[in-house]
Amino acid sequence: MKAQKYLDILREIKDVAFATVDENGKPQVRIIDVMIVENEKLYFCTARGKAFYQQLIQNENVAITGMNQAFQMIRLNGVIYRLSQQKEWIDRIFKENPSMNHVYPGESRYILEAFCIEQGEGEFFDLGKEPIVIESFILGNEDYQQKGFIINEDCIHCGKCERICPQQCIKDFVISQTHCLHCGLCYEECPVKAIVKRGG
Repeated sequence: MKAQKYLDILREIKDVAFATVDENGKPQVRIIDVMIVENEKLYFCTARGKAFYQQLIQNENVAITGMNQAFQMIRLNGVIYRLSQQKEWIDRIFKENPSMNHVYPGESRYILEAFCIEQGEGEFFDLGKEPIVIESFILGNEDYQQKGFIINEDCIHCGKCERICPQQCIKDFVISQTHCLHCGLCYEECPVKAIVKRGG
């Protein structure tokens, strides 16, 4: 369960940025607590009166990011769905996150509704290591589109890309995807355009 360890990092961070789009197509972002992670699924909740709730109902796509004190960052794009058995989920969320009882005491907790992300794709960045480490992961049966840059057969072996790479992750005209920043410097500077950008 490769993705679970990355969700566990989000749970440890707990307060992460959730991005949605509003009714006008404009991006919106706020800090939301990651309440539960298990079986490669992420659970959170919000109140029905919030604009965040309305955006979730109108558009199931969200983006999440968070960074811990070790400069490890997770980025996750996912598809949410509203859980059934809401009362049971809210009670479980409050049991596993007791500080919520001070925010929504007593029966007021049931203004909240619980959501789950079980489909998505993401990236893990460890910026605390040299060279940096980047790993990709998926949730559920989401198709993963590879990102970054590769060197194709048009390469003339001039060595410019190896010399200018900030992370020195190009060796023998192959880019180490685990350490590549995806900055695009090699792509822009290749004299014969032999470096190809993949994905978004």
